[in-house]
Amino acid sequence: MSHIVSLRSASLRALRSNSTAAAAVVAGTKCTAYPHRSSLYQQQYSSSTLSSASTRFVSTENNKFTNRRLSDQTLIDSSNGGVYALTRRLHTSPILFDSVTVSTPSFPESVKDGTIRFLKKVGDKISADETIAEIETDKTNLSVNSPQGGVIEELLVADGDNVTSGAVVAKVNTAGGGVHPQSAKKERAASEKADAEKAKEESSKKSSDTSGAAPTKTPSVPSTPKGPQRETSTSQISVTPAKQQQQQAPSSGGGDPNKISGTRSETRVKMTRMRLRIAERLKEAQNTCAMLTTFNEIDMSNIVEFRKKYADQFLKRHNMKLGFMSAFVKASACALVDNPIVNAVIDGNEIVYRDYVDISVAVAAPKGLVVPVIRNVERMNYAEIERTIGEYGEKAKKGSLAIEDMDGGTFTISNGGVFGSLFGTPIINPPQSAILGMHGIFDRPVAINGKVEIRPMMFVALTYDHRILDGRDAVLFLRKIKQYVEDSRSIFLEL
Repeated sequence: MSHIVSLRSASLRALRSNSTAAAAVVAGTKCTAYPHRSSLYQQQYSSSTLSSASTRFVSTENNKFTNRRLSDQTLIDSSNGGVYALTRRLHTSPILFDSVTVSTPSFPESVKDGTIRFLKKVGDKISADETIAEIETDKTNLSVNSPQGGVIEELLVADGDNVTSGAVVAKVNTAGGGVHPQSAKKERAASEKADAEKAKEESSKKSSDTSGAAPTKTPSVPSTPKGPQRETSTSQISVTPAKQQQQQAPSSGGGDPNKISGTRSETRVKMTRMRLRIAERLKEAQNTCAMLTTFNEIDMSNIVEFRKKYADQFLKRHNMKLGFMSAFVKASACALVDNPIVNAVIDGNEIVYRDYVDISVAVAAPKGLVVPVIRNVERMNYAEIERTIGEYGEKAKKGSLAIEDMDGGTFTISNGGVFGSLFGTPIINPPQSAILGMHGIFDRPVAINGKVEIRPMMFVALTYDHRILDGRDAVLFLRKIKQYVEDSRSIFLEL
């Protein structure tokens, strides 16, 4: 052990002093650290010299640096081109290898770049696999997680910059000893500069408010009153507290853009990448498809009664509630199987028919509308559909939907009824050929067997691409959905 320590000390002295480099290394390597090895092996490693030029350490142990562990072999690469082995089992300094980099995750093929938004700042303590930033793409948000715990040492990109897959965005000090001096200095200088600019703006604003045009005329002296003035008791004078005056005073711009305060100010907010992509696709659908909408109404009496009868048993068996979406999704899947042309799509000069049914369900997320895809619905039952929809809904709320969850889809269902919509015409989700729009359930008088009855009714709308679907196909398809929803027993009888 003493031989290793003396050898390490000699090596470090050789690195610090260029004039005594060779002598220090030769003196250190004369120690017999491993007497059990052959003389030829020791001679090979005892005659190494060190160049006076700059050196570079390279460690090879699974191609990684490890903190405070013995490296398998340490080499010195001199400018003369010679590679000499100083020693075996040399301790590496932990100070050099306490920082790890944080890179962006791999992007899907359809996503080229994204806008980064940091959730942490320099100096924050983080744990392993903690999210330090989010990358907003055209379709979803991606999380940037730290590979190890520690303290954020430096942010290598600015908040709001566009980044690509695998880009290095931050450094983390795994020792947790604090922030890098240079990074802390930069942050402090930036904050001081921002404070100075803010103070300068405030002072200039105050001076502009207090200063005014110089008076050109001498103010007139009020005349002396000839008689006694009217007296008013202090109890009759109304005084408004200062806090109330501040609350009543309107704020000068820069308020919450989601609130209308009546100050007649305007606030500009940059559109998110997801909102821009949604707007682009909706306009593309209007410019490309020959959209036409047909309507029908569905008597929801049977499905409402069916839900009330089996709601408790369904909840007890599957641990989730039975909704109306599963009935419409299953009915749409059966109708698509009966009408394959609605499940088809135009590709150039060809029509592509699919032998599977993947239904996209429109979900309102905090940052925009997303359409996750339920795949192979023709093979699923009500419980599997409800479970899949519930999982997608939770992901949408948390913003954790992946690109793979929204890729594809042969048909789309949009349920505006959850917001109380009575009537509407949905827009096709390209490159699909049709979309079903559900609406609210309202009691209305309808004629049943020559009598007027109050029934829970729902308007449904089918918007289709007239380039591939004729009116007859669209109307018959929507009537099939009406049949399967009003009487689900016809699904099992394949009527």
